[in-house]
Amino acid sequence: MAHRAVYPGTFDPFTAGHLDVVERSRRLFTHVTVLVAVNGGKRPARTAVARAAAIREVMPAEWGNVSVHAWDGLTADYCRRRDIGVIVRGVRNSADWQHERDLAAMNDALGVTTLFVPARPSLATTSSTAAQAMRA
Repeated sequence: MAHRAVYPGTFDPFTAGHLDVVERSRRLFTHVTVLVAVNGGKRPARTAVARAAAIREVMPAEWGNVSVHAWDGLTADYCRRRDIGVIVRGVRNSADWQHERDLAAMNDALGVTTLFVPARPSLATTSSTAAQAMRA
């Protein structure tokens, strides 16, 4: 049984939907790492280190089994180097599902299982992209 999981994302910005996925995941695993990723296909407003620091600030202090780290590389590599067996991914809709299914197949081939956490209906329309547009 997997005891530790990674929840990767660009998190630009970190939304209420992301926080909900972390909150539910931390109940399933002894430890969850929020992995702030560098994604060449996206242009975040801040560095991964700055985004990680901002996420740490919103994490409830009592969530002692959650950590936040910046990472520039494949999530599966991070997991293999730290003996983490599960990647957690939030899915809001069928478009998310199709994209995430393809990533899950790749990560599975690399030896890391993906667990999909469906968005709560009240958060299903929450999107970092929409939040970015509202900031601009």
